[in-house]
Amino acid sequence: MVRLLASLLVLCPSTQYLLGLGIADITGPVVETNMMGYASLGQTDTGLHMRQRARAFIIGETDNTANRVVFINADIAMGDTGIRRAILAELAAKYGTLYTAQNFALSSTHQHSGVGGYLENLLPQITSLGWVEQTFDAIVQGVVLAVDRAHASLKTGTLAIGNTTVVGGNRNRSPTAYLANPADERAMYVNQGGDQDNTMSLLSFGADRGFLSFFAVHGTSLYENNTLVSSDNKGMAAYIYESMMEPNAMPGNQTFVAGFGQANVGDTSPNTLGAFCESPGQSFDGMPCQADSSTCGGTVEQCHGRGPGFTLDAFGFHSNEMIAQTQVNAAKTIMNGELAPVTGSVRSVHVYLDMANHTFPLANGTTAQTCPAAMGFSFAGGTTDGPGSFDFVQGDNSTQQNPFWDLVKSFITPIPSAVQVACQAPKPILLNTGYASQPYAWSPSTVDIQMLKVGNLVMLIIPGELTTMAGRRLRNAVRAQLIAEGILDNSAYVIVSGPANTYAHYITTREEYAVQRYEGASTIFGQFTLEAYMDKYTSLVPFLADTPKGTPASDAAPPELTSSAISLQTGVVFDAAPIGKKFGAIVTDVLTTTYTAGQTVFAVFVGANPRNNLRLEGTFLSVEQLVNGAWIAVRSDSQPSTIYQWTRVSTILGTSNVNISWTIESGTPAGTYRLQYFGDSKPLIGSISAFTGTSSSFTVSG
Repeated sequence: MVRLLASLLVLCPSTQYLLGLGIADITGPVVETNMMGYASLGQTDTGLHMRQRARAFIIGETDNTANRVVFINADIAMGDTGIRRAILAELAAKYGTLYTAQNFALSSTHQHSGVGGYLENLLPQITSLGWVEQTFDAIVQGVVLAVDRAHASLKTGTLAIGNTTVVGGNRNRSPTAYLANPADERAMYVNQGGDQDNTMSLLSFGADRGFLSFFAVHGTSLYENNTLVSSDNKGMAAYIYESMMEPNAMPGNQTFVAGFGQANVGDTSPNTLGAFCESPGQSFDGMPCQADSSTCGGTVEQCHGRGPGFTLDAFGFHSNEMIAQTQVNAAKTIMNGELAPVTGSVRSVHVYLDMANHTFPLANGTTAQTCPAAMGFSFAGGTTDGPGSFDFVQGDNSTQQNPFWDLVKSFITPIPSAVQVACQAPKPILLNTGYASQPYAWSPSTVDIQMLKVGNLVMLIIPGELTTMAGRRLRNAVRAQLIAEGILDNSAYVIVSGPANTYAHYITTREEYAVQRYEGASTIFGQFTLEAYMDKYTSLVPFLADTPKGTPASDAAPPELTSSAISLQTGVVFDAAPIGKKFGAIVTDVLTTTYTAGQTVFAVFVGANPRNNLRLEGTFLSVEQLVNGAWIAVRSDSQPSTIYQWTRVSTILGTSNVNISWTIESGTPAGTYRLQYFGDSKPLIGSISAFTGTSSSFTVSG
């Protein structure tokens, strides 16, 4: 059906839009900071694989340039209320009322290998030892810079949209929950991916400018054991595509911007081989995990999803590139195919919705109500992408999974009332976060509801993770309402994007909620969460009209929490070089033998803590080639072939080392090369100062 609509749109004339694209660095501290996504205390970063980026896309009308939208595709785990508020304040100081809460969307790739500590509520801060100002500031600064660059690049052009089927790019990690949905509804999607959406939708800004694509797959290609900051499969896909378009430009310096956005990601996984028991010595070692509970021998800890490159490395790096390349190939297919022109006006609508005790009508005429936030027992069981601990399992509605936790949970969050228990049923409440407000709110209550209209394309900006079927229901409901209201005709193209703006965890169907897999246990506002969103988003459709009548009612904005945030992360005390050594001095030099493609060049330097200077828009390392007597940088810390690792030698003495490696790519020109390390040291007394370390030169053969 989507392809039929696309073919009909070819008959429509193109609309001229004001278009701008920009990219900027948002990488926070790459060491001594917990990573965001898996909520694992053990996943504290030790270095850098690839920098995180924000990509900004501005679309405006040419006749009335105030009618515009800006979409941010950021290599972060999720959007956040506090981050968005800070970004909007910076933009208001620069651009007045041009970019506001109404037309600015902060969406994420939902990657799980980035820096944590930036979300405003307490629960996601716990594993990062509270709020991390450096992470927060890097994201704000980088997103604003990406918007600046997009704004500076504004010029007229046309938009076009297309889609294709992605084969082998995702799978459903909770298939037994999906099967709880009605059989006749599931039958509608047998040829559209079944239990996962396999369609990539892409908005082209022109063959020489860039695109914004949407495809549902979790950013969990890199496993929980990885401690190198990276951008997972969508950031990798953007790197591959941008490098393909401008191979001589360093990452982040391209003018072509490739956006790989997230869609209804909730129950999707990039671990396409499935989940297996990693249980050495047990009879079930190497066997598929138990389907309903994702357990091995009754516990979840040894049940792990496997990506397509599972046998090639222990951290998921090969799988990451494979899933990224799958998305790149899909985007290339669309960009090289026949796209349908986008036509019509640019509009946006945004309100705040208090999801605690929100009452609204259901389609059958009865009244439903959401609940103050709560996490279920299966939330602690984790997923096959990142299993939990303490013997919790998925798909179990009992409160007796872990008797110890049942005893102590009231010491962590307030005991749920009978009303809250009934409202959240059949979810058994583990953490009653909606009532936990000390030292500040554990979970959000008020969320951002936002839609962006660009011609006949409508983007639903979602404050959470929709499951596959939940996303389909919401898209269908909004599309039907757009047509019924006369806002758009049958050419209406609706996509979902999230988690964005606010992170309010998961959104399942009511049937999936009843199963209480991880996604249902993490649907924090109760079983009617999806219906509440469907009601609110569809009610706002009239405000996307060319001439909307009035302004939509909105609940109060959520309170600002960052000024009250607690951080237990200690700053850098001081750096010191060993006696007789200087910062940047060689500890282990490169080999003097000739290297060939596939080999790894490695050097160790006397280092300093990289938290002293994040080197945003810069690099911690470079690979340089000798060309006509001058050293030219040909690789930075943003290429996947280079790795920057920092190791503490002595906490008392303040000494550390930095390991730099480069795995030589096929096709690397023969010649003379060297490695450089760029660091910044902090004395016990005095100011931070920069230094450079340089390896010996080495030869790469052709």
